[in-house]
Amino acid sequence: VQLQASGGGLVQTGGSLRLSCEASGTVFSIRYMGWFRQVPQKEREFVAAISRFGLNTAYSDSVKGRFTISINNAKNAVYLQMNSLNPADTAFYYCAAGSPIHSSRYFPSAYGHWGQGTLVTVSS
Repeated sequence: VQLQASGGGLVQTGGSLRLSCEASGTVFSIRYMGWFRQVPQKEREFVAAISRFGLNTAYSDSVKGRFTISINNAKNAVYLQMNSLNPADTAFYYCAAGSPIHSSRYFPSAYGHWGQGTLVTVSS
């Protein structure tokens, strides 16, 4: 499975961005797709995850109510709509795909496929 992420950029506090991630290859085996983020010197942090057919979603407390994850199975794509952005959201954002068990979908180690990071910078 190959993942191609896009949509990062520079935005002011309070602004919005939409990240996209398209999957190709052997996608039928994927059970979850997710977004994680990372800043230098810190561990990769869970942001959101969605089950293959969109029936189950999960968010970190820091983004709940501001970010929305969605999936388009016809395009093998997952999206992250980010609203009310603030400087604490500045990070490289990575999309991930895999087949974690339900309780493990928050952990990077549960995902076997990763896209390249896309940088989101929120200015104050």
